[in-house]
Amino acid sequence: MISPLTIIAATNFSDIANNAVAYAAGLAKATSAKLILFNSFSLGLHSSNAHITAEAMQKQIEKATEKLETFGKEISDRYNIEVSCFCKYSFLEDQLLSIIEDTNAELVVMGMAERSFEQELLGNSTTSVIKNLNIPVLAVPINARFQKIQKILYACDTLSFSSIKRFSWLKDIVGNLGAELEFFSVDKKIDNLKQEQGAQLLNSSLEEAFKEVKYIYKTVKSNAVIDEIKKEIKNYNADVLVMVPQRYGFWDSLVHKSKIRIMAAGLDIPLLSFPNF
Repeated sequence: MISPLTIIAATNFSDIANNAVAYAAGLAKATSAKLILFNSFSLGLHSSNAHITAEAMQKQIEKATEKLETFGKEISDRYNIEVSCFCKYSFLEDQLLSIIEDTNAELVVMGMAERSFEQELLGNSTTSVIKNLNIPVLAVPINARFQKIQKILYACDTLSFSSIKRFSWLKDIVGNLGAELEFFSVDKKIDNLKQEQGAQLLNSSLEEAFKEVKYIYKTVKSNAVIDEIKKEIKNYNADVLVMVPQRYGFWDSLVHKSKIRIMAAGLDIPLLSFPNF
């Protein structure tokens, strides 16, 4: 018997974050998952600059905790799901790692800010979490609403056997949701013979890995990976985009802008990012 999925939804109580919580709650209900609401508490600028007493800090923490628990009760009642709450005075990523370890959570859901030059260049807390966590992260844009997920688009530069192996987790979720999955790869150069041979091997692997899941496999030749992915989102009418971030060294990172970061900043549908391991 498969254990229920545990989802962590991080919120700072902003509209973007709370929309992501609502999406996570809808997903939790659809998959019979447990939902954990998490607020990484930090003091305001005035408080942090002042010599705040331990008693005053404790009151701030209690106030934030009460706010989160009230919100969690509203979400639990509205969606009829199990909701737990964690409010900590800590750095977001450090505490997320601790909660993931303690709860065996399998997915983190966060809001994604609208596209901006600064975000594409530098990223934000969500893209930082995507880069550093070792479990999938779902980035939810402000206009995304959870409805029945019918089509999931997995986009990659090239589809390999190692990338297929990552998706035992996704297979279980896709099966629960009754969704269709498209593997979409963009290659700069396509050798027709190698492509045909590779496709046969990949299809064989996909059939073995994704039994009882409806899927299709599509490859296009192009130098414009991001543009092709955006076009395929519309052509396929995808409800969720799946990607795996590439790992760059320090010097490479200065000249390579992350495709994950660029896509996340400009999407109207959620982006599910799998760790690159």
